[in-house]
Amino acid sequence: MTTTPIHRAPDAPAARQALALAGVFQAASLVDELARTGQVDPRAWETLINATIDTNPASFEAIYGGHPNNLRRGLDTLEALCGRKQANPVVLRYGFSLLMLMNKLRSDTAMMDALGEKLAHVQHQAEHFGPVHENVIASLGETYQETLSTFKTRIVVQGDPSLLQTRMMPERVRACLMSGIRFALLWHQQGGRRWKLVFQRKALRRALDDLG
Repeated sequence: MTTTPIHRAPDAPAARQALALAGVFQAASLVDELARTGQVDPRAWETLINATIDTNPASFEAIYGGHPNNLRRGLDTLEALCGRKQANPVVLRYGFSLLMLMNKLRSDTAMMDALGEKLAHVQHQAEHFGPVHENVIASLGETYQETLSTFKTRIVVQGDPSLLQTRMMPERVRACLMSGIRFALLWHQQGGRRWKLVFQRKALRRALDDLG
């Protein structure tokens, strides 16, 4: 009898940092895709939304659904960040802006508390409607708008103006940004720091190689 092996991410801190950072840049990539085309890859989208709603996962792997391919869009962007692939400068800008916003959020205890309360409400909605129901997405977007978008430094999304004004598009974009913040916080919790992206590129490359 043969069995299908269960993928387990490497326990090394660099691998966990890479996966969390991939979530940040996957969010950045989907924001760009939404703004330009109005469409997103369902697997990449659902991975981000589920991770944002589940603030108390059973394990690190549970955050992204247990397999790195759920974060493939983000991992591919990290390959570009390491110079292995052609980079999309807009996606990189969104990603680094999310990391900057995360740092501002961490220093604002009141906003962190408010964010926790709002996400608890979204969790209850998700239990009733399902995680990707438009009511849940609208609440995630509203959560982002009422918290992180109040900072003086904001993420300005570029794209097709007609698409960005269609029904539910602003909410979907903000929900993506919210998911980017969730993974940015996770990245910091796992020891990720912006200076490491400059001075420890080799460690990131090795982690990406391990993740396949």
